Parts: sequence; C-alpha cells; structure tokens
Amino acid sequence: MSNLTYKDISLTEEAGGCLLCNNAPCTKACPYGIEADSIIRSLRFENMEGAANRLPDELPCKLCKSKECMAVCLKRKINKPVPIDEILVKLSFNKKTVLKDVDLSIDFCTIHCENPFFLSSSVVGSNYEMVAKAFDMGWGGVAFKTIGTFVPKEVSPRFDHLQKETTPFVGFKNIEQISEHSLEENLSYFRQLKKNYPGKVIVASIMGQNEEEWTRLSKLVTEAGVDIIECNFSCPHMATDGLGSDVGQNPELVSAYTKAVKKGTHLPILAKMTPNLGSMEIPAIAAVEAGAYGIAAINTIKSVMNVNLNTFASGPDVKGKTSVGGYSGKAVKPIALHFIQAMKNNKKLISTPVSGMGGIETWRDAAEFIALGCENIQVTTSVMQYGYRIIEDMIEGMKLYLGSHGYQSISDIVGKALPQIIPADDLDRSSICYPKFDKSKCLGCGRCYLSCYDGGHQALQQNEETGQPVMDPGKCVGCHLCTAVCPAHAISPGIRVPKQSRIPMTHKKETSRAG
Repeated sequence: MSNLTYKDISLTEEAGGCLLCNNAPCTKACPYGIEADSIIRSLRFENMEGAANRLPDELPCKLCKSKECMAVCLKRKINKPVPIDEILVKLSFNKKTVLKDVDLSIDFCTIHCENPFFLSSSVVGSNYEMVAKAFDMGWGGVAFKTIGTFVPKEVSPRFDHLQKETTPFVGFKNIEQISEHSLEENLSYFRQLKKNYPGKVIVASIMGQNEEEWTRLSKLVTEAGVDIIECNFSCPHMATDGLGSDVGQNPELVSAYTKAVKKGTHLPILAKMTPNLGSMEIPAIAAVEAGAYGIAAINTIKSVMNVNLNTFASGPDVKGKTSVGGYSGKAVKPIALHFIQAMKNNKKLISTPVSGMGGIETWRDAAEFIALGCENIQVTTSVMQYGYRIIEDMIEGMKLYLGSHGYQSISDIVGKALPQIIPADDLDRSSICYPKFDKSKCLGCGRCYLSCYDGGHQALQQNEETGQPVMDPGKCVGCHLCTAVCPAHAISPGIRVPKQSRIPMTHKKETSRAG
C-alpha cells in the first residue's frame, strides 16, 4: 500500500462517505448521464480500475458549474454532500485498463460453476425470489439457508453490529437459526430454481437432529434437483442442544452424520466446519474419511457483541436479554484464512476442495481466499450491508486483476499463497528490515512517533520544526508498527540487513534512515 498517492488516499476516504443509495439521486440528476453511484461504489469495493473505466474520455465534471449531483445528494441531510465532482476529477487522472478475456469458471466438487462467487447459507438466500434476483445479477450459485424437519421459533431483534470510529460495520452478530419456511416450501424453491436457472449451482444446506433425519433430508434435497449438499455442523446458536456447532466440535458425530447423509445421496457432500474449537483439521478429516467430498469454512464465531452501560443488556436486546450468537463480517477474515491455511497444509486434506467464507466483501478478499486454496467462496454479511449488487465489482475486479497479472483463468491462482506461509521456526531471524520514510509524503502528524514510543521500542523522535520522524536505527527492531499507523502511507519496508550489520544504538546523536 506504500505506493498510494495522496490522490488515491483521498479517493478512498471521500468514496467511503457515500451512502451507496439505491436508485441514487446523484446519477439521476447528472445532465451528462454519468453513473456516479456505480463509479463510487466501485471505489468502495477496491475496484479502482473498473471505476476509472466507466468515466467518459472527456469528463464534463471539470467544467460543470451546476453541481446538480451534489445538490440532490442525500448525505447533505446529515452534514454535507459527497464531493462527487472532486472524486470523479481525481479519478480521471487514472489510466483506463483493458478488460481482458479471463475465464472465471471453475469446477468445484466436480460441479462446473460459471464463477466462484456464491451466496452463503443464511438469510441472503432463503427463498426463490431472493435467489433468482441474485442469479440474474451474476452470482454463480447459492448455498441455500439451512433447512431441517422443524421450523424454529425466532426472536426479535436478531441482529446487532460492532463499529469502530467512522466504520459502522466492523463486525456483525446474529442469533438467527435455520429456515423459517417449511420443509416442503424449501424443497419447492429448489425445484423451481433448478428449473429456471439450470446453469446455476444450488447447494442445499441441511441440519438433522439424528442420523435418520440427516439421511431423509439428504434424500429429499437430492430428489429436488440440487447439485451439492452442505452439512451444517457449525451453527453456533441453535436453541436446542446437539445441533450446529455442538456437532462440529465432535469428530465422532461429524463422521456418523456424514455417513448418514451419504446413505441418501450420490451428490458431492460439503461439511461446514465450526471455528469454535482449537483445530479444525480433526473434524474435517473425520468428515472426509466418512465420505464428504469437500469442506466449507468458516461458519460464524461464538460471541457476545457488547454491553449497554445504561441498561447492562447486550445485543441483540430481546426484552433486556440476549444469548451467545454468531460473529461475522470483515473482522473475522484473518481467522477464516488461518483455519483454511491450516487445513490445506494438512496431508490428509491438501487435495480436499474448500469453499471459503468469513469476511469476504470485495474481489480482493475473494482472491486471497482462493490464493490460500479455496476453489469457491461464499458471502453473507457484505450482501446484508450492500445488497447483491456487490457481485458486479467482484466479477469485474477479479477479471481486471487476473488479466493485468497475466493469468488466463481463476484456477491459475488457487493455492499460490500457501508456500509463503511457513512455520515460525523457519522464518529468517538473522536479519532486520528497517522502515523507509518518504519525506515528500509525510504530514508531520506524529502518529508514528506516538505509537513507537508508547507501544513500540522508542526508536523514533519527532522533529520539532517539521514534525517528521527521526529514527534511531540502534533502537529500531524493524517491527513496522509505524508503517501500520501512518495515515499518509509515507512509511514502507526499506532495506534488509544482517542483524550483525545493524547500526549500533545511540542515545546521544539523532540518526535517521529517512529517505
């Protein structure tokens, strides 16, 4: 990220203030027909090249004096309108990127998928109309909301969220259970979807209460025409004991129920794993040895979201009470990647197909999961925030990335990141990488100094005149905390030298490797 310019940083921040309206008034108001809403949305979803490609060759915003787009911007009702004209003008300096013919299709669990982007088993895919809309917009498949032989009694409210500073949706908690539709209704949805969308992939997520139910459900969804069966061994908040993550934490039950599902179907079986345990490999191996063709990971993480310090209730607040629920969203992505990497490095699972999920919002998130060995990805929380329309930038962003890096197919990057993650003992511990400071970008804010002194190794001082950092290489251990906190991306990895060659510590004279 160190090669970002002030313009890039500004674009990201200004686009981040957009409300991402449906039927956006800014686009309707533009006298030149520029789709400002979709351009800004692309910026939000890390598809800057796609955003630039949608600009006209001659941008009228540079001369436009009416500013009609900002006059109708709904953000002005909160404080001030999104600076649409500035965003588009800054973006116009970016070169357009040729969208090359890249193949996003991939075979997953022997089933051909037009692309790897699926809706995950949740409220985002819980009836015919919803899934049909998603398919029309470009999603390659759906893991339909988990069905069972019973209809649960749900609570209200059932969702809550975690925010940080100006980010309103860092994490998300739900205490929702399986489908509220009857078994027959759900089976009819499967039949209708497969009839009207034969090229899309239908994954039936099922949950039984005993071996007989698992077999029965397996048989029924197979007869309804689905392509893959996903066994929900991992829901963290079922109201009845012995369901969901209670199963996923028990390799013996995972094995028994996988075998029961196998009795009722010839279809590929996915075992959906819970992250609420130390090692996911143990139940995953049990599932594969019992007949599962692939693994789906991760489901949500058991959580208590918050405490209201006025009422001391936690959310979602159901008449002053709540329960442990499932945590999802961008914040769980590193946890999901860890579990997936661990499974793909296990000799017994290395060739097992994995459907990855957990914090995927953009094409870049999806590419990271695929680079760690996933052949398919599933999305929920991002759809709940922004709608099915995120698929447009997922597809376009992925194609632009693959094409610009010389890849012909999405299959070309499956597992490419796995060799780069090695045991801690094998990391190079004989050298140090000093941070590099770009004085032309430095704002003189002192954030790096504060973090280094109060949370690091006191290797930075702040120049009293310029505010810029001055580094003592004798104290610097190369932790790069300064790189992480710099708001201007003015600090990046610099030279790496053997530790025996590092500059001795000095307390008397300020030295600097700023450059």
